[in-house]
Amino acid sequence: MSDITAQLQERILVLDGAMGTMIQAYGFEEEDYRGTQFKDHHCPVKGNNDMLSITQPQAIKDIHRSYLEAGADIIETNTFSSTSIGMADYAMEDAVYDLNYAAAKIAREAADEFTTANPKQPRFVAGSIGPTNKTASMSPDVNDPGYRAITFDALVAAYAEQVEGLVAGGVDILLVETVFDTLNAKAALFAIESLKQEKGWNHPVMISGTITDASGRTLSGQTVEAFLVSIAHLPLLSVGFNCALGADQLYPYVKRLDAIAPFCVSAHPNAGLPNAFGAYDQSPEEMLALLEPYLKDAVVNIIGGCCGTTPAHIEKIAQAAKNFTPRNIKINTHA
Repeated sequence: MSDITAQLQERILVLDGAMGTMIQAYGFEEEDYRGTQFKDHHCPVKGNNDMLSITQPQAIKDIHRSYLEAGADIIETNTFSSTSIGMADYAMEDAVYDLNYAAAKIAREAADEFTTANPKQPRFVAGSIGPTNKTASMSPDVNDPGYRAITFDALVAAYAEQVEGLVAGGVDILLVETVFDTLNAKAALFAIESLKQEKGWNHPVMISGTITDASGRTLSGQTVEAFLVSIAHLPLLSVGFNCALGADQLYPYVKRLDAIAPFCVSAHPNAGLPNAFGAYDQSPEEMLALLEPYLKDAVVNIIGGCCGTTPAHIEKIAQAAKNFTPRNIKINTHA
């Protein structure tokens, strides 16, 4: 049994909060994004937060440390868009492996620092694997419903490249998150399982979908139950939901997952819904009040925050989580 599975049987683990929210506070400009490494890159790169793992590594490490200081047990790498598909927007496909390796290495160093300081609370690094900006299940052209902007094989290849960089950099866990199209997620999971068999890896895998609105479905149309069934054949560490909704709106779907999931359950909702300017106004105290049912009803094993959450939010969540027992579930360890 790995360290994280042992920890999950004993307590609720706390995932960190939003990387993008923290990066925005730095106010980085084009030159900051480029650094010296990409000084002569031929197209604009401002907004490509993932490249900051190479050009502004200290800022990324400081963000990780702030979440660890707040009590996070699991920190996510700064790699949400670090596939060749995501990096195509910035003509940085050739840098994908380096982006993932650098981000994982930074997070690994920060986590190890805190584990060494307090071995009784080991810290873990989750390699963040986002959904990409393309979908394998739906056409982007309403006039051509049979068209697909990406193939399954192209997604598998892109995810495999990302995963290799993350593992080389030292992640403990692979987190396929913000899943809006389960076919995309299946490509990521297929890439991971293929690499596990090829290279003898044994990294636990978390998967987290996103419910897009009050319909209670993913963007590609799956209900909570359908989402679980479509990925439950794999030996996952956890399944859960994140993003799109605040804690109160997300709770009913997490509770439905709790009733049927043969794995640990995770949740990292947004700090409410964005205001007219795209910002999140929900305070740490307000968010904690909405998360209390997750803790009191013991429907989660892993809890954290997504868009709009900060170390202040995670600190409140971590303090509260200590007072509750985790969801009772036999962790699925089949090979």
